[in-house]
Amino acid sequence: MKKAEIHTAKGVMKVDFYEKDAPNTVANFIKLSEKRYYDGLTFHRVIPDFVIQGGCPNGTGTGGPGYKIDCETSGDNQYHDRGVLSMAHAGKNTGGSQFFVCHSRNNTSHLDRVHTCFGKVTDGLEVIDKIVAGDKIEKIVITNNK
Repeated sequence: MKKAEIHTAKGVMKVDFYEKDAPNTVANFIKLSEKRYYDGLTFHRVIPDFVIQGGCPNGTGTGGPGYKIDCETSGDNQYHDRGVLSMAHAGKNTGGSQFFVCHSRNNTSHLDRVHTCFGKVTDGLEVIDKIVAGDKIEKIVITNNK
C-alpha cells in the first residue's frame, strides 16, 4: 500500500490513500507527486475550520496539470472529516492537481459525494491547523509501505 508524506515548513503530514475507493484519483496524485509537480507550490486557499487547498501551479486556484480527471464519489470513505484529502474541482469531472485537506467535519458535509475523497492524514494532523495561505508544499514523498 502506497502512502504519502506532504512536507511543509510547518511539519509533515503523513497520508494513507483510499486506493480501493478512488483508484484513479490516487494514481493521479501519486503520478504528479513522483514527477515533483507539487514541489514549491503553495496552499493558496486556507479557510479556518474548513480546508487548506493547494496544488495550483498558478498559486491562485485557477490552474491545473493540463488535463482533467473524473470524480470517484460512489465508493466507501466519501466522508469529509478532519484530515481527509479530497480533489478540488470547478464542477463534476474537472479535477486535476488541486486538492484540499479538511480542518474538521463542522463545515464539510456538503462536499460528501461531490468531491472525491482519496486519502486521510494519519500523522501530523496538527500541521493542518498551522498552515496559512502562501505556505509552500516543500515536497510530497510517496512511500511503499506494506
